[in-house]
Amino acid sequence: MDSLQLFLDQFQLSGEAETGWLKQVFRFVSQHLEPKLSGHAPPPAGDVMTGVCVDQLSVCVVKKIQENMCVTHLLPVSYRLVSVFELVSQQHQACVSNTSWSTNQQRAWAKEAELSLPGHLALPRVNLLLIGCLREGGAGEWRLTDASGSVRCECLSPSPLWLNHPVFLPHWNYIPHNAPVQDEARGYLELIGSPVLLCPGPEQGLAPSPGAVGVREAAGLLDNRARGQRVSVFGLVGSVCPQLVVAGTAFFCFWLTDETHTVRVLVKDRSRLCWTQCVYVGDAHTDTPLDTPPPLMMSHIDDEDCQEVEPERDVNQSGFRMKKSRVISYQGTVTTVVSEGAGLYVIDRKVGLCLAYQPTLRRKLRAGDSVELHHVHFLYRPCPDFPPSMLCSCLRSSLRVTTFSRVGGSSSSSSSSPDSSCPGDGVLPRLLLEKNMGVSEYLWTCHLSSQLTHSLVPTVLKQQCVCVLSWKLMECVWRRGGGGRRDIYSEMLDEPHSCPLSQYSTNPTVHQSISVSELSRSLQSESWSSGSLLSSGGSGLTRSQINSALAWSFRTQTGDRPGQRPLLVVGVLELPSETSDHQTLQLRDGTGGVACVVTETEEEGGQRSAFNTAWIGCLVCVQQFTMVTERFLQSDFPSYQHLDQDQYITHKHCRVYLQFSLDHLHILSPSVAMVIHLSQKGEESRRDVTGRKHSVEEEEETEGAATAEKKRRREASSSVTVTTGPVGSGSRPCVSMVIRVEQKEGVAWRNLVPGPKEAGLKEAGLTLCFSVRAAVIGPVVSWGRDPKNRPMTDREMETESRDKVVLVLSGGSARWFPLLQPGGLYRLTAPNTQDPSVLIGCGVSGRKGVELHTDSTLQVQSDWRLHTVTRPLLQALSPTHLSVSDVLDCRSELVCFQAQVCDRISLNNRTSDSGAGVCAGVRLTVCDQSGRSLQLYLDLSHTPYPPGLLPGNTLLLSGFRRRVSRSGGVYCSSLPLSSITVVSLGDVSSARPPPAPMMHLGVWAVSREQRCIVGQVRGHVVCFLFLQLEWSCSLCGSVFIQTCSSPRCRSSSSVFQSKAKIVVDDGTGEAHLWFSGALVRPLLGLADSQWEGLQRALRVRGHVRVYPRGRSLVCDPDDPLLHFLLCVCSSHVVCRQLSLTCRKQNNQRSEEMKRFSRGERDFMTRVTPPLQLTCTHLH
Repeated sequence: MDSLQLFLDQFQLSGEAETGWLKQVFRFVSQHLEPKLSGHAPPPAGDVMTGVCVDQLSVCVVKKIQENMCVTHLLPVSYRLVSVFELVSQQHQACVSNTSWSTNQQRAWAKEAELSLPGHLALPRVNLLLIGCLREGGAGEWRLTDASGSVRCECLSPSPLWLNHPVFLPHWNYIPHNAPVQDEARGYLELIGSPVLLCPGPEQGLAPSPGAVGVREAAGLLDNRARGQRVSVFGLVGSVCPQLVVAGTAFFCFWLTDETHTVRVLVKDRSRLCWTQCVYVGDAHTDTPLDTPPPLMMSHIDDEDCQEVEPERDVNQSGFRMKKSRVISYQGTVTTVVSEGAGLYVIDRKVGLCLAYQPTLRRKLRAGDSVELHHVHFLYRPCPDFPPSMLCSCLRSSLRVTTFSRVGGSSSSSSSSPDSSCPGDGVLPRLLLEKNMGVSEYLWTCHLSSQLTHSLVPTVLKQQCVCVLSWKLMECVWRRGGGGRRDIYSEMLDEPHSCPLSQYSTNPTVHQSISVSELSRSLQSESWSSGSLLSSGGSGLTRSQINSALAWSFRTQTGDRPGQRPLLVVGVLELPSETSDHQTLQLRDGTGGVACVVTETEEEGGQRSAFNTAWIGCLVCVQQFTMVTERFLQSDFPSYQHLDQDQYITHKHCRVYLQFSLDHLHILSPSVAMVIHLSQKGEESRRDVTGRKHSVEEEEETEGAATAEKKRRREASSSVTVTTGPVGSGSRPCVSMVIRVEQKEGVAWRNLVPGPKEAGLKEAGLTLCFSVRAAVIGPVVSWGRDPKNRPMTDREMETESRDKVVLVLSGGSARWFPLLQPGGLYRLTAPNTQDPSVLIGCGVSGRKGVELHTDSTLQVQSDWRLHTVTRPLLQALSPTHLSVSDVLDCRSELVCFQAQVCDRISLNNRTSDSGAGVCAGVRLTVCDQSGRSLQLYLDLSHTPYPPGLLPGNTLLLSGFRRRVSRSGGVYCSSLPLSSITVVSLGDVSSARPPPAPMMHLGVWAVSREQRCIVGQVRGHVVCFLFLQLEWSCSLCGSVFIQTCSSPRCRSSSSVFQSKAKIVVDDGTGEAHLWFSGALVRPLLGLADSQWEGLQRALRVRGHVRVYPRGRSLVCDPDDPLLHFLLCVCSSHVVCRQLSLTCRKQNNQRSEEMKRFSRGERDFMTRVTPPLQLTCTHLH
């Protein structure tokens, strides 16, 4: 009788299904389990299954399976035995198998698992059976093996008694691996509960072996030890260090303790590395036999030497707040996997866990795992991007999983939880091991890496570069060096314990990274909050004043926000697109782009607008910047109280942009042109490319740069065109010429007819266009490759040229507007050609005998490029510009000057689709350092909106028309060709213009032309002429007494208005000064409470007018309020010395004849009217 029949005879079969199932079990044991037990190779030591028959082994398997089923009297025909190879190769989804479950139990288990961790799905159940042998693998891991292969096993409470025995696994999880690695490493098993031994060996307890000594006796033996002495020690496990591999040698260390003493045990024997899974804190163990190690490896600590953990203490160190960590034990459940590759998790939804300072775990933690941590460091607020409470493990810490997770992946693919994997998995922990940085810096870098993954991958950076880039940015922002070499042996064995986590720094104001789109959205949402539409001083404005003030307003905020974390933005500097609203540089990442007003420092030290094209394409980090939000509003608010009602808004629009200097940028990944530029400046290779996805063209240009330079030097020709390299396959020939920009017109939408090359691409119509007048430096040069911004060669200047050319840039080529600046040297390159005629401008044809004084014109194509070149052989001409004082004093009709913006007013609002949106007319008040100012009128109806026209910024105003008003005042207005460039950035949040010039009233009164509109005056108040206080209707302006006094207006909203007129004498003359609004209260010398009481007293009567110099005009001389105001106006508090800033009124009257009578005689004389001034500021 064969073995199969003997096997079948052991069971009472009730059908073909059970017979077939038993045959499959017998066949499986014969093919996969029995060969492993009685294979050709000698069995491992302790293997008790040698020589077992297949039928007996099969009977044992079936009986053990039946014993662990929920129904023990039936064969589990719905279950199927699966080999290790089949499991690993075909099971691609995490699953669970439990033979003791009924259907209801499984459903209850799944529901409980999903309720305990919302957002996750319970592991699906599979009816698979696993049998095999537990063997010891490499580095102390355990593996389940059969004849088909092996798979790694993770156990909760493993026992060495299971090793080398055939086992049946009644309850297990299988977690596949997503990475394409070898079959045996694709996944692992999680053994829940104990495996069932198919043929158990003799029981072995954990009682101390004969001759074992306690920890106290072992500590005494160490003091008087003999080298090579072997001893067995029995004790309680106090600490377990993680397994390390140093120079190819694997080892781990644990501590045995009793009530008073401690013994350290170092395990290096490869056969005992499996203990790392069996030894855990709190367990009682007998270790035998042990060699006595050298003194540094094994010692004892008396109880009286142990002290309590020192409480947290603040230490000032490098501007950071230093704290000491606490060492604690903790139990909890992993609720979030923040970054598996970086070793970051969240426990119990509120406690962070960092495992980066330990070797990488074989089994990565999963959401739902219950863990037990011992000797872990507790840190409070080490990084504001993570939970306040953080647990960090060092080489003394031990982590043990007490319960495996019951859930798999997330219930939705679009979950808002953080990524479960670090970009460039494991790169950050390796960098931490090399640099040994603090935990605060590491946590900040991990969070930054996650943010940059969303904002830069894959459009800007490759995923592998994110971690390296984040680490580089951390070193740049934190500016702190590494902590030196890490002493791993001291960290594991020494007392008192010291490690990189013993002290940590806290900085709640560390920089916060933000994406471009998130920055734009936050600024736009904040700009329309009801509380920020108008300042608190708007309560006294009328209807027209409120809506005029709301027509344009701006809000600025620096990156270093007071009371908040400073911001940093990472992106690529790019030219504006053809459809962009702003013709300025753009800072762009994978989420969006934002306009930027950019300046840079000249070699002489001054500021100027950005002109270096090498910045285009650079990946930069912006730390010091100003966020600007300009609001444009069309409204009809009746009063200040109605600002929270949106129905009065007819149209609103806002523009968001950044202001910064290129000197404050950190280059994270330079463009090819920037690499050339930095090499010319002698920069080191620390700013080399960090993995940016350069195009094939840029890589070829970099590789061939040296060869092309040598060929350029060897080539010589007397013709206009100089060939610098052969044109072969893979090369891109081009022609170029060097120009110096002398004048730049403003960019505007103009009605242009497309050229021959563009006729089929776009229709005739409004196109962005501007022109540049430039001097041609040398001949047109032919190249084998684009020379980019390499230094000028002798060939490019071999013939002296005095030619001028007008470059017309329209459509796609108009994007160069922000970087073309007067005085700059640029190389204009036309690609894919070696015909020099494409860069030779066409002249204007004229009649015979007529001399033309025009420059040739060159239409710049959209694929041509401009590069800023260095000038070792030619110094660019620094253009000279007028000041505001020069403009006021000169007679020129067309002026180009530089001025600082003092004030800005929106003149008119339009809802049509114009270049300026809803702001088509702007009046700027500009001044120079002398304090003299003039007004500038801009028509923005046909131009892209120019950002940066803010108080405090300095502008270069080119091609403006100087005009004189009827009253003699000087002002300027824009022309279609006028250009505005921001050359210097001021602190717009607290911008104060230069003080106005000091003026003498006598001189100011006789000046016929109003070249000085604003000035400072110091004088004495001679008398008070007029005072008017009234409550007026905010809609119609009538006197308001309970309600509006006008019969046609019954408004219920009112505003308090005040007006005063005084006479001031400074010794050279007198002037009449008008005060209004908030300036009247300080003029009268009243406190805030007195001023508010005066307003309440006027509520009943509505208004009052006081004429201190004409008491006969007072209607009611017994009115106490009038008497109070008369006393105030004539008091020494008012009649005092004043220092104020005034504006000269336009309606100044000329001399007039007046008749005076004296007795019987009449006299005629010329009388000069007093100078009329309006006070703008009372010092």
